[in-house]
Amino acid sequence: MPDDLWRHDAGTLAGLIRGGQVSATEVVQAHLDRIAAVNPALNAVVVVLAEQALAQARVADQALAAGAATGPLHGVPFTVKENIDVAGTATTSGVPALAQAVSPVDAPIVARLRAAGAIPVGRTNLPDLGLRVHTDSSLRGLTRNPWHPGRTAGGSSGGEAAAIATGMSPLGLGNDLGGSLRNPAHCCGIAALKPSTHRLPMAMAIPPQDLPMAFQLMATDGPMARRVADLRQALAIMAGPDPRDPYCVPAPLHQPPAGPVPVALVARPPGGDTHPEVAAAVLRAGEYLEAAGYPVAELTPPEYEQVVACWGDTLVSDLRAMRPALDPVLGADARTFLDHTDALYPRLDPAGIAAVHLRRYALARAWSAFMDRYPLILSPVWTQPAFEAGFDVSSPAAAGVVLSLMRPVLPANLLGLPATVVPCGTADGLPVGVQCTGRRFREDQCLDAAEAIEAAAGVPTPIDPSW
Repeated sequence: MPDDLWRHDAGTLAGLIRGGQVSATEVVQAHLDRIAAVNPALNAVVVVLAEQALAQARVADQALAAGAATGPLHGVPFTVKENIDVAGTATTSGVPALAQAVSPVDAPIVARLRAAGAIPVGRTNLPDLGLRVHTDSSLRGLTRNPWHPGRTAGGSSGGEAAAIATGMSPLGLGNDLGGSLRNPAHCCGIAALKPSTHRLPMAMAIPPQDLPMAFQLMATDGPMARRVADLRQALAIMAGPDPRDPYCVPAPLHQPPAGPVPVALVARPPGGDTHPEVAAAVLRAGEYLEAAGYPVAELTPPEYEQVVACWGDTLVSDLRAMRPALDPVLGADARTFLDHTDALYPRLDPAGIAAVHLRRYALARAWSAFMDRYPLILSPVWTQPAFEAGFDVSSPAAAGVVLSLMRPVLPANLLGLPATVVPCGTADGLPVGVQCTGRRFREDQCLDAAEAIEAAAGVPTPIDPSW
């Protein structure tokens, strides 16, 4: 069996299996071996589904040998964040209270990847209930950044990012309410897609099944991988309505090609400092897009800081209302982070909350008009490289610093826009992701631009942990 199968992306693995060069069993075993080799240093994969995965791989090989019809990811392994249902495993959301919350069914997106032939091999770590941008769970512990053990892997899908960056998985599933797909992609040097809100069906069998308003407006599941092509294929497999999600939109995935579209480049987003090497990475990505035929102009979308503030008001108002239910299950660090962030936002009465939603609509109109002229916005993911592990809860001021550095991811959540992240260089020796944000349901344009950047910048992972 080739000893480097874990280095390949999902699309390449699917082709190798389909062409008979390797078996699904060999591919799955290679990734299980890789997990055994590097996960002890990282704590990214918190449940390994070895027995089930190998049994499914053998069935996949038998089907291929019998000439049965196969899906586009036949035999390809993938991993799933522990707040997305995988039948027969616990959807723990990173907290001890849910350690035995075994789901009887797959989430719709997991079911669709399985139907395409993919095989789940593990569950990945997240912070308590996904409510930090640093992955340290009161149930599972700390996930380390494979580039530097003392820096954050990001969050909340940090386990996924660390697993994919080190070859434990070629493809993973996470979710995004405040950059939770894109934050760890930046920190770990991989690619991620936050789809438009309601592009993918979201549903859980584990209570609570009904989402608060901020989550309905701003949260989405999405794929993570090392290559943009894998994000594109996963999106095509997973998108579309499901009866368990009353709001999923049957928007077309493929729209008439328009070629390269105008890009607004925001190298130093307003509202805080930007590390010079991060800004340089964004400018370099702009040069790559210009070389690929994209018109690029340095422009800032309207009311940028107001959009960022509105995201906070929208989410924090809901979290305040939920604290009596959240606090008994959250660990101490998670409660501390919520306390610190809560203090940064004004307390709103019902009229104030109504005003937030009026403001959100006005901001969406302004951005819609801007993006009619500049359909893509190129920016950092974070304005700084990955921070030191635990910095986010070290003081109230530190929490403010973290919310400031992650400000570029927040407009896409508030406004329901798609955004794709790809690596484009380093800052302080750590990976830097750049972000292509597009108009609603134009994931195709985000992916096209990200692929052009990837072609020029290269793919820096998989890597061995650097210690």
